[in-house]
Amino acid sequence: MDRLIYTAMTGASHVLEQQATVSENLANASTPGFRAALNTFRAVPLVGDGLPTRTFVVDSTAGADFSSGTLQQTGRALDVAVQGQGWIAVQGADGKEAYTRNGSFQITSNGVVQTRSGMNVVGDAGPISIPPDTQISIAKDGTISTVPSGGSATSVVVVGRLKLVNPPANQLERGGDGLFRLKDGSTATADATTQVVSGNLEGSNVNTVEAMVNMISLARKFDMQMKMLQSADANAQHATSIMSLGG
Repeated sequence: MDRLIYTAMTGASHVLEQQATVSENLANASTPGFRAALNTFRAVPLVGDGLPTRTFVVDSTAGADFSSGTLQQTGRALDVAVQGQGWIAVQGADGKEAYTRNGSFQITSNGVVQTRSGMNVVGDAGPISIPPDTQISIAKDGTISTVPSGGSATSVVVVGRLKLVNPPANQLERGGDGLFRLKDGSTATADATTQVVSGNLEGSNVNTVEAMVNMISLARKFDMQMKMLQSADANAQHATSIMSLGG
């Protein structure tokens, strides 16, 4: 009887965790460059005294869906989308390098290029600063050039270059802030083959229809686990009643 309780209890618990993951995916369906999180179930034997006759259900996070989203043209000079595989390096809140596909940038009052969430964009030589009263253009290789407002094409000044990286997907893990980092804590080297498209943003790769269907499926799985627990409780009550009559 307790075998059923172990399986149903842990299964219901992790179904709730998977629902939270799917909810997060749906909430970020319109977030530029967002990578959908993936989860799977797996069975794990309960190790202890006696024979391993009990099994837990564990939620195994498979990682993220690294497929590309669709490009959305914005026409904004500070919007860039990574073309194909690759990442844009930014400085996380902990001061360490992290990676994102969200290329919607802004310029602070001090002229520093940041993400919309206020993180510095990393260049080849650290944070990138933009002179005041200039027009900006970003080339395919991430080079940022400026022209003084009202100036001629001969006044182009290169102020920096985005650090674009392309580490293997199996070496990346998502942090609590939504940014990706290398699992070993190191920083990725710049990749000269990674390119960006200026005036565009990459959409989220979340499939909203699939996510909604998954939500319904998880709700049914949770109901099934609850019915299993109710059945176990009913069986226990019947067994107790029979034992009482036998006494």
